[in-house]
Amino acid sequence: MAAETAAIQAYSQLDEDDVQARIRAAREKLGDEVVILGHHYQREEVFQHADFSGDSLKLSRQAAASQARYIVFCGVHFMAEVADILSRPEQVAILPDLGAGCSMADMADLAKVERAWRELSQVLEPDEAVTPVTYINSSADLKAFCGRHGGIVCTSSNARHVLEWSFQRREKVLFFPDQHLGRNTGHAMGIPLEEMVVWDFDQPLGGLTPEAIRNAKMILWKGFCSVHQMFRPEHIDRFLERHPETRVISHPECSFEVCQKSHYVGSTEYIIKTIAEAPAGTRWLVGTELNLVNRLAERFRPEGKQVHFMSPTVCLCSTMFRIDPPHLAWTLENLVEGRVVNRIQVPEREAAQARAALQRMLDLPV
Repeated sequence: MAAETAAIQAYSQLDEDDVQARIRAAREKLGDEVVILGHHYQREEVFQHADFSGDSLKLSRQAAASQARYIVFCGVHFMAEVADILSRPEQVAILPDLGAGCSMADMADLAKVERAWRELSQVLEPDEAVTPVTYINSSADLKAFCGRHGGIVCTSSNARHVLEWSFQRREKVLFFPDQHLGRNTGHAMGIPLEEMVVWDFDQPLGGLTPEAIRNAKMILWKGFCSVHQMFRPEHIDRFLERHPETRVISHPECSFEVCQKSHYVGSTEYIIKTIAEAPAGTRWLVGTELNLVNRLAERFRPEGKQVHFMSPTVCLCSTMFRIDPPHLAWTLENLVEGRVVNRIQVPEREAAQARAALQRMLDLPV
């Protein structure tokens, strides 16, 4: 580890242009042996090298379908885990910086979720009454938990579809780790707010009464995305006072109040598609990560579209920001030398159970 740290420090001291040149040179030497994946929220200096860009599930499926032996995921840890789970046995998933995690995913760990399941059994029979649903922004062991208990994975694009499937099988849903995606999706389906309770994992029985659990349709984990919680309803109000013609579009990880004030709510792919298809000359206020918003503003400027970031303060995904050009150069140059660094490998039993939960989602009719 000390040697790796020293190597990264040496790369970090290089001139930016030199680092970029070394990335391109290594990429050319590796050819079809490697595929570089760039998540929408990735910084531009790294994003420019991506062979595929998009959200985490889309990228993992594209990598698995490629002929590449090495999958270099410029995202965060859970994304590289999904790539490993869905890829072929001979493919190797790599995360350029192991410190690139997800604070929301960390809010629901396996020990806490298993404890919640045990505590729910004091009130009802969870394996008969509750479908566990994990957002794809979660660790592999939580996907495996869902696989073991008849549960499923969802994305921000298909959360409603997944919840409909879940309620066809069991009366209730335990939704983790992001309470806001669960609440916003449930509300759009017509579930009353009072039937969506929050499970506080630091409190006995989630801080709920047995009656509240019995009456609940959805049990929402007390988790959130720190980036999307930066956006406030007053940000929308102030902007619309100055520019009343603006269309407001937000990611469903935003708070309920922000989503209720938005004209459109959807995943990153939905946000991109909606703005792309909008008439020229329109103005947009966007509630999602800064790198993506800046990229959209640049892309659609020639069409006269004005794309604005919702928060008056900078908020980007700080953990994904850890994937920088020096780490990417270090990763690729090691591959050129025949060395694999920072491999992400999910244990096979855990991967099989997680794959089962993912496959239930992938098998849903489009």
